[in-house]
Amino acid sequence: MSQPRITLIAGPTASGKSRLAMDLAAKSGAVIVNADSQQLYADLRVLTARPSAADEAEVEHRLYGIADAAEAWSVGRWSRAVLDQLADLGDRPVLLVGGTGLYFTALTKGLADIPAIPVEVRDGVEAALDAEGETVFRRRLAALDPAAADRIEAGDRQRLIRAMSVADHTGRALSDWTAQTTPLLAPGTWTGLVVEPDRAALYANCDLRVTQMIELGALDEVRALLNRHLDPALPAMKAVGVRELAAHLSGETTPGDAIDATRQATRNYAKRQLTWFRNQTPDWRRV
Repeated sequence: MSQPRITLIAGPTASGKSRLAMDLAAKSGAVIVNADSQQLYADLRVLTARPSAADEAEVEHRLYGIADAAEAWSVGRWSRAVLDQLADLGDRPVLLVGGTGLYFTALTKGLADIPAIPVEVRDGVEAALDAEGETVFRRRLAALDPAAADRIEAGDRQRLIRAMSVADHTGRALSDWTAQTTPLLAPGTWTGLVVEPDRAALYANCDLRVTQMIELGALDEVRALLNRHLDPALPAMKAVGVRELAAHLSGETTPGDAIDATRQATRNYAKRQLTWFRNQTPDWRRV
């Protein structure tokens, strides 16, 4: 049986998935296609550790740095762009690489056409979770979406809030929405692997990455974003490190505190990604 031409390489930030993709592409001649929601933005090369110009010269990369920070790319828009790329590449091997779990869900399970959830609804649900505690909150969710309450792991705040927000806002369970989906990639056309390093090593890599970002000009990158006076709700403005480093640039924190806060935010983000991939891709190969 021939090897599927599409390989999905997922993993948390600072896990080494981009380096693995480079090594595999060099051996196979594959094209690397971005599956990271923040690496789409041209304004975030340093903060998102986007592939370097040298890497892009060595191996063909697509969908990296193609969007302006003033744009708000949705999962649907990314999905359409990926399908266009796959059609353009024909029979060439492809490595889809990134840390955005929802992107991989869209490819392998399909994406429900769920209405956008207003920020105030999500914020209210998050406040309720904090006030009630997970046990009471989960009991309420079970009355609205029993499948989600049973499926979501203990402590997975992000998914609990998402499920409750959808049920509250749409009057329909998230599980019902997601049951009516079609995968974008046909079964048998792809294989998936997750880069899952030891947690202590991953956190050390996160801290090292932040140090390297500062040396490469992360503060200048954030300063340039702030000078554009963009809507803080835009995805690019929510990238890990933007808020933390902006606090220093506005005089609210010291350089050391800003760097420490960015390291902590990066570790927290990596932890959430690890949890997501562990729960959502249990049958993928681990590296």
